[in-house]
Amino acid sequence: QVQLVESGGGLVQPGGSLRLSCAASGSFFSIYDMGWERQAPGKQRELVAQISRDGETKYSVSVKGRFTISRDNAKNTVYLQMASLKPEDTAVYYCAADIDAYDSIERDYWGQGTQVTVSP
Repeated sequence: QVQLVESGGGLVQPGGSLRLSCAASGSFFSIYDMGWERQAPGKQRELVAQISRDGETKYSVSVKGRFTISRDNAKNTVYLQMASLKPEDTAVYYCAADIDAYDSIERDYWGQGTQVTVSP
């Protein structure tokens, strides 16, 4: 069974930095696109960053220039380096991945979420 496990969330002051990690485990052939989504209270979940298997990246307008997504294919891990954090970045951050698993037709997987709070 495929699992995505995030770590690295927490409380940070405005202007600060935080790094999120997400590791995939289980039985699968390949991991394709990986990304990070977030959901703030009362708002819809939004995709903030995405990275292809060969390293091409895309960002939402709200985080471009402040967040950097990267991945280590050998470790089946994706990272989100967040800088110049603002209170409006406060949300639960979810890791997402397109994974070709051994025993499932499903391709889309999400982690359990990690809370990021930006506050003085």
